[in-house]
Amino acid sequence: MKLHHIPFQQTGYFSKLMNDYLDENQELASFYGNFPNIEGFKNQINLKNEFSLKTRKVLVESLKNQYISTEISEKTQINIEQLEVENTFTVITGHQLNIFTGPLYFLYKIASTINLTKQLAAEFPNKNFVPVYWMATEDHDFEEINYFNFKGKKIAWERESSGAVGRLKTTDFDKVLDVFKEELGNSTNEKKLIELFKNAYVAHENLTDATRYLVNELFGEYGLVIIDGDDIALKKEFSPIVKNELLQHTSFKKVTETNEQLSKNYKIQVNPRALNLFYLKDNLRERIVFENNQFKINNTTISFSETEILGELQTHPERFSPNVIMRPLYQERILPNLCYIGGGGEIAYWFQLKAYFEAVKTPFPILLLRNSVLLASNKQLSKLNKLNITLSEVFCKQEELITKKVKELSEVSIDFTQQNNFLQEQFKHLKEVAAKTDVSFIGAVNAQEQKQLNGLAYLEKRLLKAQKRKLKDQVTRIKMLQDQLFPNQSLEERTRNFSEVYANLGNTLIPMLLDALDPLKLEFTIIEY
Repeated sequence: MKLHHIPFQQTGYFSKLMNDYLDENQELASFYGNFPNIEGFKNQINLKNEFSLKTRKVLVESLKNQYISTEISEKTQINIEQLEVENTFTVITGHQLNIFTGPLYFLYKIASTINLTKQLAAEFPNKNFVPVYWMATEDHDFEEINYFNFKGKKIAWERESSGAVGRLKTTDFDKVLDVFKEELGNSTNEKKLIELFKNAYVAHENLTDATRYLVNELFGEYGLVIIDGDDIALKKEFSPIVKNELLQHTSFKKVTETNEQLSKNYKIQVNPRALNLFYLKDNLRERIVFENNQFKINNTTISFSETEILGELQTHPERFSPNVIMRPLYQERILPNLCYIGGGGEIAYWFQLKAYFEAVKTPFPILLLRNSVLLASNKQLSKLNKLNITLSEVFCKQEELITKKVKELSEVSIDFTQQNNFLQEQFKHLKEVAAKTDVSFIGAVNAQEQKQLNGLAYLEKRLLKAQKRKLKDQVTRIKMLQDQLFPNQSLEERTRNFSEVYANLGNTLIPMLLDALDPLKLEFTIIEY
């Protein structure tokens, strides 16, 4: 295995917001707390030192209950017990319950989280650091999670869905397994994939339990702790914030204020609602709206007065589910957390939340862009080298890359910049003559200039097209190679499922990732294997 790195900013796949954050642009400074470096973590530990011992006890008890039917490693067991101790802190990543982990980057998020806890343990030996995967069990975007891609084919779980996805029964997963089997061969690794899928989804009753089993099988030996926020005891700890939301609408006020400032330079990721809560029961997860002095459950006939809904919160805190605006706060209130690790889109909406956290007196976590990875074989990188394509260039859009390489390979110049400059210089003199004779003549000169420039652009385009035909073999090789590395002209990690790689690498895949990824390096990683 060899490692190559390029700055995130040079890939062209990350937003201005992310690039500015990585560059520590001062325009963003007020929207986050400590930066993800060792000094930042030292400060963050001091911020989180006051975390409630009572909440720690509740957290540990809840985790033990959640794991009651799961066989866990000694490392995970120790990590759960340590969470009750005041010198223990967490690093969190979260993700939806995508079938069979969904896109490859799911693995990268968790590997980044595990590796960061190792780095922190080395830097702060008198503290404990626990990697946590937060299962988004209360989401209801079924269409986003009900499939994974395997060698270009979509393997989907087709069914009706309502309510929180984690509560969905997995009774019909044998059909999905049959479809998956058709795509697999009989190698040892492929048989392991079938067994893993079967044990996760056919042998468990709901999507939460299936996902916990799967992720524990993949990462449990490294001490990963998996948490389900759909938990009555944890919701009870969060209920004071829910009460504040119902009565004061704090999240809407603070996030709206932040959005007004942030939107001056950046795209806003999410917009708050007047109430950022759902009402949750089996087969039901609907927004809570406040109308005519009543708390109504959207798309139902259920409604509450203020007294009634506060009584419902006290009796059934598990029925109140935070949305995307409030879920980050929920995580930070029930976990002694230092850092959230996520993708660019996730991290972007956290920047909208700092003022809200301050209003409810909760330390804002360090935000860390997860490791991104391109997996490339020795053979593929050798082909890149033969085509004289650098690792930075391979990230270019395909037409841009092909045009660049054709121009480099062409025996004639396809760059008409010199001709354009010469033409514009000639017309500059014509305009000077026109200005001295008849000013009305300038319009005709401008029109003729534009016509000539358009003509040159057309000729350059025709010449480029001709050279692409002449260099057809090289163009085809470039396309094929980039399509292998960037399926559907997108980052591999956003498209492929881990099973496609596991079929080749087997049990060496995850150790390889853990050996390769440095979460604080803040660069895109190319793993040559």
